[in-house]
Amino acid sequence: MVNYQPPLIGIVGKTNVGKSTLFSAMTLASVEISNRPFTTIDPNKGIGYVRTRCPHVDFSLPKCDPRTGYCIKGNRFIPVELMDVAGLIPGAHMGRGLGNKFMDDLRKADAFLLVVDASGSTDENGNPVPPGTNDPVKEVKDILYEIDMWMARIVSSDWGKFSVSVETSRKDFLEALFEKVSGLSVKRSAVAEALERSGLSGKRPSSWSKEDFFFFASELRKASKPHVIVANKADLQSSKENIKRLKQAFPDSMVFPTSAEAELALRKAAKAGVIEYVPGDAEFKILDQSKLSRPQLSALKYIQERVLSENRGTGVQQSLNSLVFDVLGKIAVFPVEDPVKLTDKEGRVLPDALLVDGGSSPKAVAGLVHSDLEKGFLYAIDARTKQRLGADSQLSNRAVIKIVSSI
Repeated sequence: MVNYQPPLIGIVGKTNVGKSTLFSAMTLASVEISNRPFTTIDPNKGIGYVRTRCPHVDFSLPKCDPRTGYCIKGNRFIPVELMDVAGLIPGAHMGRGLGNKFMDDLRKADAFLLVVDASGSTDENGNPVPPGTNDPVKEVKDILYEIDMWMARIVSSDWGKFSVSVETSRKDFLEALFEKVSGLSVKRSAVAEALERSGLSGKRPSSWSKEDFFFFASELRKASKPHVIVANKADLQSSKENIKRLKQAFPDSMVFPTSAEAELALRKAAKAGVIEYVPGDAEFKILDQSKLSRPQLSALKYIQERVLSENRGTGVQQSLNSLVFDVLGKIAVFPVEDPVKLTDKEGRVLPDALLVDGGSSPKAVAGLVHSDLEKGFLYAIDARTKQRLGADSQLSNRAVIKIVSSI
């Protein structure tokens, strides 16, 4: 996959709210994997996996042969890049703490998991406090405020010079503004959307106020760095009411009751072969009780009763899946060489799964596989219907296609 790059998801939050535990859980595959795609030496980066039903089940095939990711019980786990963003403290947008690193990390992300301590047992600086002391609603607001202020500073820097240049040269304002904020790794469409939503598209740049910069930055963040809220430590008693409050305070954001510690424990146990567990499931099966101590059995019972049964899962897989598929609008596409056997040239069944924008065309997918395939694109074959698909056809989630090219 020469030109393909999976989504980059940032894990954002204060220190000591469970970010690193969530990162560890998401990047620990519950089965052994022989290859590691998209490897990096950066210690705060890793590979996580979104879950979808594998097409090999639909075609009544016994198995698939993933080159990247893995498949368990008909569930295909497709790689995404994860980044454990530096811990955030108040004043981060001014460089306080690891603020500069935090913002530089976040700049690269396509979307982020906003992790908060739903139990309220860490203060704004990440120090332990009695459960129920801290307010996770304020925590979310503080994090979003820091990001918005950081973006506003970048937008407003050298604004006087910028506005004079735009107004005297009659440059296209949208294009000029897009170039100005290109360091934020945002799309042109996101800048246009932010201008429209903030009501600033028709306002002279030289008359923008401080409030305008902040409002535009807030809309730009929503359009270019979407998020879901991971309400961690959801199994603690003080979390229940706080999770309700989070859902009420942020009706436009998805809130997931989560226990990162429970997910990490389950994945470790599954990898050790003592339980059978598919990430995202609401139950697990003990395979060998003799290998478990009494405290371990008690811990597993707690996880089943207080985490899985109450929240229909740990929230870890659910939050990542929702961010990638629902919020970013990605779909999974499976390119193959043989549309009947669903194999590549080496005979591997459904070896590749690409996460692409919803509604992507076969020609666009061809370009992700190899530039030459896109240049010589003739048509694609839908492996499900065996019909030809034109260059501009829209692909649906879990599409299996063969790309036919003259090159």
